[in-house]
Amino acid sequence: MSISCNNRSEPYVPPGIIPPVIIPPVKADTIKCNERAKEMFDLINLYYKLPNGLYVENSPAQSGDQTYSYLWPYVGLVSGAATLNQIGYTVDIANLSDNYEKYFINGVNGNNIGGYGSSTNGTTGGGIRFYDDNSIVGVSLMEAYNITKEQRFLDRSSLIVTFLKSGVDNLLGGAMWWNEDEKNIPNNGNSNKPACANGYATLFLLEYYLACPQAEKTSVLNFAKSEYAWLKANLQDPADKCYWNDMNSTGAINKTKWAYNTGVMIQNAVRLYRITGDQTYLDDAVGSAQGSYDYFVKPRNYIALTFPVNDPWFNTKLLRAYINLEPLYKNADLYIQVYTDFINNGYAKARTSHGFFYEDWTGTNQNRYYSLLMQDAVVESYGALSMYKKEILKRESK
Repeated sequence: MSISCNNRSEPYVPPGIIPPVIIPPVKADTIKCNERAKEMFDLINLYYKLPNGLYVENSPAQSGDQTYSYLWPYVGLVSGAATLNQIGYTVDIANLSDNYEKYFINGVNGNNIGGYGSSTNGTTGGGIRFYDDNSIVGVSLMEAYNITKEQRFLDRSSLIVTFLKSGVDNLLGGAMWWNEDEKNIPNNGNSNKPACANGYATLFLLEYYLACPQAEKTSVLNFAKSEYAWLKANLQDPADKCYWNDMNSTGAINKTKWAYNTGVMIQNAVRLYRITGDQTYLDDAVGSAQGSYDYFVKPRNYIALTFPVNDPWFNTKLLRAYINLEPLYKNADLYIQVYTDFINNGYAKARTSHGFFYEDWTGTNQNRYYSLLMQDAVVESYGALSMYKKEILKRESK
């Protein structure tokens, strides 16, 4: 999942001839985030879903592209579906979450440690097993467990803890590598300890901690604290409290900043504060929230304030962080309102005739609308905003 390396997307397949969706004008005071989230989810299911319940990576299924999506976009889809469930729509989150098993690999390279591969043939997992991918699957499985209370999702989450432990060593002061195949390889750009893997591992561990058996709680929390401490010590920019991308095998820092890396550390700090009561964590969260807003939000393409116009899934994760923080830091509401204006601009001005969002929500660059991950970000963003706004929903019947 780390953007510092290749993005593992499939080659673009131009869409076939599909009748366009008529997009009616919507007055600002009638906007309902829940309705827009569901609208986009339905559009994805219409054009991307395959008969076996999986989804294509790029462009609508009617175009002839039958390539199963990589794990990352599929997680994005399920995360968006979870928000729909939580705002009152009937979405089969259990079945969607069970489909993760089609990406599962029992072991590789002579080990018998189970984990989720980056790709699937429709039945079993393949590709490389990334620690960030497995972490976001873990977060998603915990959402499924919290929604359904079905034990299998907690059991599968437990397996991810074991897999993540296998990615940690004492080199570079601790923490885990990006993937299990490229650890400590000189002159290999993929051989790094990134914010994404360690940050999302921490988030998953903190979610798992809340529901795991009592006998596991101390070790799980200590694991999460260790990951958090390494990230803060090694990848936090002291100037603005945002997070750099990774540390490579020589100890050199890639100082690229992406919204999701800072976002997940805000989420982690909020959770650690709530679990431990340590004010330092809340101070961390507020500092990173202020710094990230100042760093990432700025005028772009003749719009007064926007989030970055690339990789909207990253922005979604920063939004989720601001929403997590807002009960403890009311200024976060301003950040959320700016995000709301930005996505509504995208709805009005940055979509294809079929209704798909462009990557750039200002509408200036009409690109990457064919990517499942681009549409996932819209569903999850609107779903999260609907929860934040406490929109009153009538439970949808099947």
